[in-house]
Amino acid sequence: MSKGIAALTAGTLSLLLLLSFGTHSLDEEKDSVRIMFYNTENLFDIHDDTLTDDNEFLPKGTRRWNYSRYVKKINSICKTIIAAGDWAPPEIIALCETENRKVIKDLILGTNLDKFDYGIIQEDSPDPRGIDVCLLYRKDIIEVIQYDYFQNTDTLENDFFTRDVLYAKCLVMDDTIHLFVNHWPSKRGGVLSGDAKRKQIAELVRVKADSINTACKNRAKIIITGDFNVSPGDKVLESITSGTGRDTLLMNLSGLLGRNSGTYRYKGIWEMPDQIIVSRFLLRCERGLYTEQRMMRIFNPDFLLFRDPVYPGLSPFSTWRGYRYLGGFSDHLPVLIDLKIR
Repeated sequence: MSKGIAALTAGTLSLLLLLSFGTHSLDEEKDSVRIMFYNTENLFDIHDDTLTDDNEFLPKGTRRWNYSRYVKKINSICKTIIAAGDWAPPEIIALCETENRKVIKDLILGTNLDKFDYGIIQEDSPDPRGIDVCLLYRKDIIEVIQYDYFQNTDTLENDFFTRDVLYAKCLVMDDTIHLFVNHWPSKRGGVLSGDAKRKQIAELVRVKADSINTACKNRAKIIITGDFNVSPGDKVLESITSGTGRDTLLMNLSGLLGRNSGTYRYKGIWEMPDQIIVSRFLLRCERGLYTEQRMMRIFNPDFLLFRDPVYPGLSPFSTWRGYRYLGGFSDHLPVLIDLKIR
């Protein structure tokens, strides 16, 4: 474990009282679990990976990324995770924009998260910058039965690669949850094939979800989360949730939060790229784990926001504003969903 990472900053020190009171929940019988998705905004280490384009996040790179900034970033993500769980951090944490397994280990083993014994699901993606999606889970509460990374290889441009979709089948309090974690191509940045690629990934996720639901005799408990880089009302996302009434397999809970809600702010306008989609059966089942619309929310405490100097109002307190270092948390806010048992 890195001595520098383990050292307490002022931010993590402020969490010690919370943790000292909160660890009692480890021993109590649980009747709910919390799932968190968080785009960490370029969680890179400071070492050169010769197989990816990470040069701007090196000490001599354009962003002057260095060890002290890296430690601050790790502790900031830790603080967010612990605060998102109230008395204890969420049982399942899905992250995107993480560079590799090392940064995940520094996060869960080099901070106050080490006492919660998180397991890691992480594999390097074909993304040119090397950023991945990963899953952390409390091994004392969650059992991962199987997992897989998949991507539609039938791309229109053979040289256009993006993040894989992570699928995990989890045993949670004697019930089974099927979880998909996504980070779809951005609409910005000039990638012309991004639109087509998002459609391909959406179709792949829909087919996988349909297959699971059929195998479970229409009783599958499915959660699809991630940064989709489109709004809940976009046609590509509606293709996943299309249908009528009770015949619709999936429901996007994020689209019901209201027009002024969002996890990302672009030129003063809130957008909702980070979303949670669930199967209808998870909403209406009479036994085992279930959820409700009100149990999904954006996590937006004051410390994750700052007053935007350009556009009136509050924006996520990001690590960067363009290439200017701000030292904040992320340019995205996390989303949370609770599952309860009956």
